[in-house]
Amino acid sequence: MESVWDYPRPPRLERSAARITVVHAGVTLVDSDRCWRVLETSHPPVYYVPFDDVAPGVLERARGHSFCEFKGTAGYWDLVVGGTRVPDAAWSYAVPEPAYAELAGAVAFYPSRVDECRVDGELVRAQEGDFYGGWITKDITGPFKGGPGTRGW
Repeated sequence: MESVWDYPRPPRLERSAARITVVHAGVTLVDSDRCWRVLETSHPPVYYVPFDDVAPGVLERARGHSFCEFKGTAGYWDLVVGGTRVPDAAWSYAVPEPAYAELAGAVAFYPSRVDECRVDGELVRAQEGDFYGGWITKDITGPFKGGPGTRGW
């Protein structure tokens, strides 16, 4: 078991050998074991997938940006698959801060905005709220930041 309260701040970036899959509208968007995990106090892990391991043509650059005090400026991606567009379904750091340089060339998906995310075959539960995008599995314990009344923690 991993408690998100044992994760560090600033966040830790670590390589993950877990098989990560993302499916939407019946299309496998991601099937990769070459991902990165970001672990931050009070947040479930976020998995970053190499762009090379994302199905071609399913991501289109969105207009939005946000800023993380640790990782830098994030850009957003719309998912276009199965005749539908899912706005801001994923995000990436084109030029991350030096401590997170390995995230350049990788993208993270919000599990709440796709049909299915899995870690080593286990279906992921999305972190509550629209801001964070963590992936909750049976081995991750909270409480988790993100739900109503938790943004100020």
